[in-house]
Amino acid sequence: MRDPAVSGRATPVVIEAEEVRLEGDLALPTVPTGVVAFAHGSGSSRHSPRNRHVAALLGEARLGTLLFDLLDSREEMEDLRTGELRFDIALLTRRLIAALDWLEDGATTAALPVGCFGASTGAAAALSAAAARPEQVAAVVSRGGRPDLAGEALAAVRAPTLLIVGGADEPVIGMNQAALPHLQVEKELAVVPGATHLFEEPGALEAVARLAGAWFTRHLSKLAISPDG
Repeated sequence: MRDPAVSGRATPVVIEAEEVRLEGDLALPTVPTGVVAFAHGSGSSRHSPRNRHVAALLGEARLGTLLFDLLDSREEMEDLRTGELRFDIALLTRRLIAALDWLEDGATTAALPVGCFGASTGAAAALSAAAARPEQVAAVVSRGGRPDLAGEALAAVRAPTLLIVGGADEPVIGMNQAALPHLQVEKELAVVPGATHLFEEPGALEAVARLAGAWFTRHLSKLAISPDG
């Protein structure tokens, strides 16, 4: 039987940001140690099977998760046509900040420490949001991310940051290695042996989830408020 403390079904939510309504799914264990907001990668959405798989495994580690669309349906259609919005890091960052504010205002999430998990271009948004909201973001994890796209925001990040890359994803390894010195915080670059950019190899996403779960648990649990206050 599953531990009831780690059970939690996803609840559909709507986040209002910049006059658009972004759909999402919030899942909270019975006794969460924190909540992780996901920023998906290029051309993806809250339905990303990779992020959803990682989110489910984080839930088993007693971490809540918020997966949401960074673009609304009209913008998604525009991005499918032009491919431009997925690289608009400033826009994606503002949307993620709106989600952070939504978590801070939520009755069930306001007291929870918050982490950001970014994939691909979403990693740049996660790092930029962490730089803009140092009092809100307690930890960042990037999966196959493009931290280089965060630019000058890297030096302003105050949250401990874990960069996870696939061992066979050589261009992205180089981008992460180049970004690492610009992070002036506790940081780590973890390489999943044999994994390609999408971590499609057997066990690759499980490795990502283990690394991310340990990082978030370590840094969010320090700030968690116990149930008895």
